[in-house]
Amino acid sequence: MNAQRRTPALSTVPQFAAAAAALVLSASVAVAAGPAIPVDLELVIAVDISGSMDPEEQAVQRAGYVEAIRHPDFIEAIASGAYRRIAVTYVEWAGSGWQKTVIPWWLVDSRATAEAFANELSAEPISSFNGTSISAALTYGASLFGDNGFDGGRRTIDISGDGPNNSGGPVVAARDAVVESGIVVNGLPVMIRPSPIFPAMDRYYADCVIGGPGAFVLPVRNVAEFDEAIRRKLVLEVAAQPPPARVIPVEAQAPVDCLIGERVRRRYSDKYLPGLEY
Repeated sequence: MNAQRRTPALSTVPQFAAAAAALVLSASVAVAAGPAIPVDLELVIAVDISGSMDPEEQAVQRAGYVEAIRHPDFIEAIASGAYRRIAVTYVEWAGSGWQKTVIPWWLVDSRATAEAFANELSAEPISSFNGTSISAALTYGASLFGDNGFDGGRRTIDISGDGPNNSGGPVVAARDAVVESGIVVNGLPVMIRPSPIFPAMDRYYADCVIGGPGAFVLPVRNVAEFDEAIRRKLVLEVAAQPPPARVIPVEAQAPVDCLIGERVRRRYSDKYLPGLEY
């Protein structure tokens, strides 16, 4: 089957409903009328492009996804499924007003369609915007599954980021709503330059971001790990084989404050930007 595309969409807070409606309308144009195409997995790749991700990290992250999608291991994982095909879309996100669909839903059922997706992605410019709203990214990602022309046995949001949620709604409430709808959320915390707010982003993602059956976190701690970590994560998601759990003694870990990002931003705003709404 040939790859299928739609025009990229950008969501802002005041325009979210309109953007979502336009997304559904454009999907009906791209996908022929009739039954949805059965696939093994519907996958939203949601990538952090906030200001805390410096140009090197953003470039390495983009290149990591491009190469992972081209890699034979990814193609082999797709071929191992019952339908031997998946649907995938690539989203960039930052603050609560910035979620951009870079590559709309795309059917990957062969090396050729994977290569076509990777070529399209590598040709797109990388955006950057202020703020970190994991909650808005999850909500936006979940909205993309509706009427997308595909019927997956599994639905997953693969979200990466390097800092805690600091704008939009609370991340736990958003995560819980997404998981309740039957979507699994997996996390790829970027820890190359640890967040001064909460350096242990792997723990933050584990406690506050991921959820659903078999959900897992796969952290990246240095630039050299990026390609392998992204490839491994995509292969595990496609094959529905989460990595073995790492056992950590409960008494060794203090509870994670899932509102740490909001608290720090509020203190900063109250001190330096009184009256700021975000």
